[in-house]
Amino acid sequence: MKFEDQIVLVTGGNRGLGAQIVRSFAREGAKVVINFYQNKTQAEALVTELNTHDEKQVIALQGDIRDREAMRELFEQARRAFGVPITTIVNNALVNFKFDPVNRQNAENITWEDFLGQLEGAIQGSLNTIQAGLKDMKEARFGRIINIGTNLVQNPVVPYHDYNTAKSALLSFTRNMAKELGVFGINVNMVSGGLLQTTDASSATSEDVFKMIAQNTPLGKVTTPAEVADTVLYFASPWSRGVTGQNIMVDGGLVMN
Repeated sequence: MKFEDQIVLVTGGNRGLGAQIVRSFAREGAKVVINFYQNKTQAEALVTELNTHDEKQVIALQGDIRDREAMRELFEQARRAFGVPITTIVNNALVNFKFDPVNRQNAENITWEDFLGQLEGAIQGSLNTIQAGLKDMKEARFGRIINIGTNLVQNPVVPYHDYNTAKSALLSFTRNMAKELGVFGINVNMVSGGLLQTTDASSATSEDVFKMIAQNTPLGKVTTPAEVADTVLYFASPWSRGVTGQNIMVDGGLVMN
């Protein structure tokens, strides 16, 4: 399906990497739903920025990804707004987490509740969006689901125990969904970036850390949100129709697998 025929949901699409993913899909002509949880002003500003030619190309809808009924309602609102159901889901939202290597929870003080919080955001949130859109995707015999991971799963250079573990689970979740849903024409993949320069979540990271990453990366620079966003587009494009259950690293070659 061409981009201009797709209705794309980007969870956490009001800021950081999510906002850049929204911009990339809008640039290619897709209709986009920005899902936000709290910052309505930020989401509406992005809608205003992008709706320069088509007033309804981009819309913003509030909803907590951890709330199953909220996601079902969001999908219905999107259908009413565009006249057709969501075709493409980007599970990007990051719940209550900052990449702060100094003040992170370490092995002695991290709690099970910390793990649960990240698992709820990564797994429960992704499950809720997929289940909300699954009936329509099956009927259309088409669907694209892209989950946002991290290269810290393969190489936990900073042991963010709760975040890294949740993203590890998301990789398994991605592959299991890909196995079951492929027969319905639904492709499920993951895009895993490195530490991005700079998003809200990475704002606590020092310049020294970014410099170290650049020095140890084959491309000699820190990955940007725009570079990750364009790789997300690949998994939604017609060129990826034969690809599912895969995890692409977008980190300048820092992690190779």
